[in-house]
Amino acid sequence: MLGFAIPAVRASRHSARARRGMADANTTDMIERIPMHPRFRFLYSLAVSAVLAVVSMSLPAHAQSEPGANYVEAISYLDTDAEYEAWFDIQHGLRRNFDDICGDTFCEGDYSNIQSLRYTCSVDEASGRIGMCVWVFAGSIEEIDPATGKISVRQAFWRCKTPLAPGTTIESFLAALQGSRPLYATLPGSDQSIYDGLIDCL
Repeated sequence: MLGFAIPAVRASRHSARARRGMADANTTDMIERIPMHPRFRFLYSLAVSAVLAVVSMSLPAHAQSEPGANYVEAISYLDTDAEYEAWFDIQHGLRRNFDDICGDTFCEGDYSNIQSLRYTCSVDEASGRIGMCVWVFAGSIEEIDPATGKISVRQAFWRCKTPLAPGTTIESFLAALQGSRPLYATLPGSDQSIYDGLIDCL
């Protein structure tokens, strides 16, 4: 059972403002509960504002837009306990799958400590179609000056777009990525996975 408090009563999808406020509280709780090594706390605090800025700037340029669409964050669209559970399972699974392979793949380069910050999707409120999904990562390189003991830090951020097929709905997305290996699950209407979206990104 996940350690997230999901409200028993939710507004309908027509009550977007009330649902969005409730979902934001759940998202904050989820982030706070994710364990993180103390070494990366400083990087995480710097990265939170950068994540929000990167995602907000990138969505308009790449989203699968449609006339009259009104996109919200996926967590704000979800309406049932089952949908919330599925979304949080995917979040945990992606982070776990990435950590399992990072040392032998993406973390072999200059940045050996790449951390998953957040995976998020935009969803049209009316149709449930996904506009875009982005996975944001951060990494750092620390260098010690032997003469002074000072530590210099070089940090980097990556935003990796998931290769979704046009018209993918959040419902089909949640169903396709259930299980212990969402990183490698075949995306709806596609022969690709979220992992494929990382290869040319990180």
